[in-house]
Amino acid sequence: MNIIKPKDLEQPFRVGVVVSKENDIVAQRIFEGAVGRLNELKITTDLITVAWVPTAMEIPIVVERMIDTGEIHVVVALGAVIEDGTRHFDFECKQVSDGCLSISMESGIPVIFGVLTTPNEQSALERAGGGNGNIGREVIDNAFETLSVVRQVDELTFG
Repeated sequence: MNIIKPKDLEQPFRVGVVVSKENDIVAQRIFEGAVGRLNELKITTDLITVAWVPTAMEIPIVVERMIDTGEIHVVVALGAVIEDGTRHFDFECKQVSDGCLSISMESGIPVIFGVLTTPNEQSALERAGGGNGNIGREVIDNAFETLSVVRQVDELTFG
């Protein structure tokens, strides 16, 4: 039986971070959480590429372009979409989540979804460094664990 669990990554890797400026106070806190975690993990700045986009709807196209460079090993998508009582919220949430999933599946590069989709700003702030942790920190950990597992699966041999 093969059991694969995340382990420390032995090879250097490049991280792409795409952040939506929408709901800027929340987005900034999420971004700071992610950067703080990257610093704790001693990921050097030369291995990190950050792109800020106007809204969450633009995240997928920039994620795809980062991956297309062939230099990025894992991408995290960050931001906050806060419900405004219109159907636009539903469309935006679906577009960004479906886009990130599709790009990850087609490219084989992990795209970790750290875009909050909340009913109000208070809920978003709670997940952006408030009482419920910081999703930016969490997605960095998820990115590294996923990359570790993907690399181990890629090295499997049978026979």
